[in-house]
Amino acid sequence: MTTCVLAATGFDSGPLLLVIAIVLLASGSAAWLLLGWRKRGASTAVFAAVPLLVLALVASGGVSVTPASAAEPCPPPVSSPVTSPAPSDPATPIDFQPGAAGIGDSYFPLDGNGGYDVQHYDLDLAYAPDTDVISGTTTVTAVATQNLSAFNLDFDTRDVNGDDAITISSITVDGKAATWSLASTQISKVTGQPQAEGSTDDDATPPRTELTVVPPAGIPLGSTITTAVTYSGVPIVVSDAYGPAGVFPTPTGAVVVGQPRVAATWFPSNDHPSDKATFSTHMTVPDGLEVIGNGRLAGRETSGETETFDWEMEKPMATYLATATVGDFAVDTRIVDGITYVDAIDRSLLTRDVRNAPGVKVGDIASQIFETEPEVINFLSGSFGPYPFSEAGGIAIGYIDEGDPTAVPPVRPSDLPYALENQTRPIYPAWAFPADVDASVVVHELAHQWYGDNLSMNRWSDIWLNEGFATYAEWLWEEGQGGRTTQQIFNDAYTHDYAADDDPDFWQTVVADPGAAGIFNSGVYTRGAMTLQALRNEVGDDAFFAILKGWATENAGTSVSTAQFVDYAESVSGRDLTEFFNTWIYTPGQPPLG
Repeated sequence: MTTCVLAATGFDSGPLLLVIAIVLLASGSAAWLLLGWRKRGASTAVFAAVPLLVLALVASGGVSVTPASAAEPCPPPVSSPVTSPAPSDPATPIDFQPGAAGIGDSYFPLDGNGGYDVQHYDLDLAYAPDTDVISGTTTVTAVATQNLSAFNLDFDTRDVNGDDAITISSITVDGKAATWSLASTQISKVTGQPQAEGSTDDDATPPRTELTVVPPAGIPLGSTITTAVTYSGVPIVVSDAYGPAGVFPTPTGAVVVGQPRVAATWFPSNDHPSDKATFSTHMTVPDGLEVIGNGRLAGRETSGETETFDWEMEKPMATYLATATVGDFAVDTRIVDGITYVDAIDRSLLTRDVRNAPGVKVGDIASQIFETEPEVINFLSGSFGPYPFSEAGGIAIGYIDEGDPTAVPPVRPSDLPYALENQTRPIYPAWAFPADVDASVVVHELAHQWYGDNLSMNRWSDIWLNEGFATYAEWLWEEGQGGRTTQQIFNDAYTHDYAADDDPDFWQTVVADPGAAGIFNSGVYTRGAMTLQALRNEVGDDAFFAILKGWATENAGTSVSTAQFVDYAESVSGRDLTEFFNTWIYTPGQPPLG
C-alpha cells in the first residue's frame, strides 16, 4: 500500500538549532581558554562537550534541517459526493418444498409425514351413539422442520371403494383458508404394506389416505403451524393384518383402541410413534354417558342434553395411544401416593359371567384387579425407576360388536382380541380378568407405561423394546408373587416345543427386525424377554437393573431405537456386547447357551 509524508506545519527548527549550536560552541571555547589552563576539571570538560554534541546531532541527521517543502505531499482530499444508498441485491428466494408423505419407516412407508414436528393436538369433537357420527375440529400445532409449500396429515377418511366415510368441510392454516386434496393407497391385508403391483392379497380396510394441505403462503423453517381441520362422519373400523382396530360402536357409545393403525381413523395426525405430542381431548356426548380419556380429567360441563369432557395429556404421547372411549361406565377415582387412578368398568360386565366360571362376574374380578394397580406400580418402580406419569388406571370394556344371533349358526358378540397400553389408561377386554384374579395382563400393560408409552419406538422394527420389556415385567411379577423365578421361566421358554403350539417360526423371528407382518409375533414378546434375562446373566444384576432404570429415566418422553439401547447397555455395563446382541436379537435361530 502506498503512503505519503504529511507536510510540516509551523516553522522549521533546523536553522535555529544550528545558530544555537554555533553560539554555544563559541561560548564553550572561550570558557575553556579562560579556565582550562587554571583547572581543567570534569565539569569544564562536560560544559565544553555540549556544543560538540549538538553539532554531532545536526550532522548525523537526528535533527532534520530539511525544509518543510521537501516532504512528499499527500494528494489533496477529495470530497465524497452525497449519494443515495445503492439498492441491495434482492434476497435469495426461499425454496419452499412439500413435506414427505411418510416419516421414513420402511415397515409402514406411508405412516407419519415429513417436514414438521407436532407439538400438540387439540381435539374438539362430539360423538352421537345413535348414528356413530363423530364431528368437530382437530387443531394440530406443529413446528416446520423445512421450508414447506405443502404438508400431509394421515387421515383415513375413505373406504376401499373410494367412498368418503368422513367429510372434511374446512381447513385453515394459521387462521387462513387452505386448499387440500386426498389420495388413498390400498394396503395389503397380509403384509400390512402398500399393495405391490400384481398382488393378489386382499385389501385392508380402510386404505391409507394422505390429506395434503396447501397453505396460502409458504411456511419457513422453524415456523409454528396451526392447522385446524373440521369434519364429520362415521369412522371406518380397521380390518388388516393385525386384527380389528379403530372406533368400535357399542350399544352405549364407542371404544377407541388399536395398534398400529387407529388414530388416523378418527382425527388427522402425524400417525407414527416417533412424533409424540401432548393432547387436549374435548369430547361431547349425550348426558348420562362417560368419556374416558388419557391423562387428567380437567373438567366436565353440561349444556342442555349433552356433556363435554376435557381430558388433558400433558406429557408427550404417541398417536396410537390416544383414546376417548364413550359408554356407560362405573368409574372409580382415587389418589394413592400422589398418583390419580381413574378406573372405568363397562356396566355390562357387572352382570356378565367370567367364561368357564358361572356365577363369577367379570366386573367383580376387574374391580379386584384394578385395586392392585398401586401395588403393581410400586413393584415395577423397584426395577424400572419412578412411575413416569401423574395418572394411572384402566378401562374394562364389553363386547366390541353385537354378533348376529339370527345367523346359522349364531355369531357370538366379540371381545377385543388384545389389551392395549393406552397412555395412563390401558384398555382391557373381559378375558383379561380371569376367575383366579391373575393380574398378569394388567402388569404387562402398566409396564408399558415405562416402555412403550414414556419411551416410544423410533421405528416399528424396534417394537421388542416395548413388548419384550413388558413381558419381562410379567416374569418379575410372577417371581415376586412366589411363583417361578425369571430364570426358571427363561428355561421353560428355551425348551418349549413351539411347533406343537403351531408356532414353528418362533426361533426364526429376528427380534430386532421381525418384518412388518411380524411385529406381533410371539418371538418378539417372549424372545425379547429372554434377551433381557440373558443380558442379566451376562452383565450381572447390578448392571442389569441400572440399565433398566437408566434407560427409562434418561430417555423419558422420547422415541428410542434398538441401536440406542445396545449402546446404552454397553455404556452402563462397561462391556462390549456386540456378539451378545448379534446372537440374541439380530440373528434368526435358537441361541446357544453357555
